Amino acid sequence: MPGMRDGTTKYAIETANLTKYYGKARGIIDLNLTVKEGEFFGFIGPNGAGKSTTIRTLLGLISPTSGSGRILGMDCQKDRMEILNRIGFLPSEISFYRGMRVKEVLRFSADLRKKNCDAEARILCDRLQLDVNRKVEELSLGNRKKVGIVCALQHRPELYILDEPTSGLDPLMQKEFFELLEERNQEGAAVFLSSHVLSEIQRHCSRAAIIREGKMIACDEVSVLSRTNARRVTIHGDADLAQLTGIRDLQKLHDGLSFLYNGEIQPLMQILAQADLTDVTIAEPDLEEIFMHYYTEGGQEA
Repeated sequence: MPGMRDGTTKYAIETANLTKYYGKARGIIDLNLTVKEGEFFGFIGPNGAGKSTTIRTLLGLISPTSGSGRILGMDCQKDRMEILNRIGFLPSEISFYRGMRVKEVLRFSADLRKKNCDAEARILCDRLQLDVNRKVEELSLGNRKKVGIVCALQHRPELYILDEPTSGLDPLMQKEFFELLEERNQEGAAVFLSSHVLSEIQRHCSRAAIIREGKMIACDEVSVLSRTNARRVTIHGDADLAQLTGIRDLQKLHDGLSFLYNGEIQPLMQILAQADLTDVTIAEPDLEEIFMHYYTEGGQEA
């Protein structure tokens, strides 16, 4: 049956050794990825890691060098038009035909899918506070992004593929946008969220893949990817840390030091006990610090 593997699990997205080179330049290399139907999935990586290349290849907008991909059980190359009809896609950069009003863009997008989305578009525009009578060239970056969001959501697709969707949105609109996505996900739609904003992934995604220099270096539940033995240690005062191993990201403060530490705790405590300190804080690192070692060290345990 299309979209099924091992007779049990349905997949919204599947890739097999998906590879894309631009001449000799690297795009993505041997990407093996699965996103389950109904899953809220994060795709994480710094700018230039290959996130947009992955999405464009999946959507058939560019052809792979090798490997293959399937969306909703359909081949990404052979069934490109049907795939585009059944998903909601939001590119990282939004552009529209000049001279059109917002309502005309929304109607045009719906007509491409041969659907009447007027009622749903009104609801979405109201929630996103989008003026449908404005011309698109008069819109700010944030309002252009809102138009793209409505185009991607108004036909209520079964899969959303979103590339850096919140850039340009103010915090209130970001909150409303994710509330919309959560509602759609609870109704059964799958969400594929490409982002370098780690807090978005942590708050909303159950599982995520990390891409670095075109290669997927980790894929697991967000709670597992966030797990680390490292601790953020901040000391105020003077301490001799020369004998300690397992220190990285050492930062000098005006009255002390802050660093990530993944060595044995006993040697650390002995040195701190003998030091001339006014305050010590030992805490879990934040999510950005945890994920940074995947970006810089290829996924070695922090």
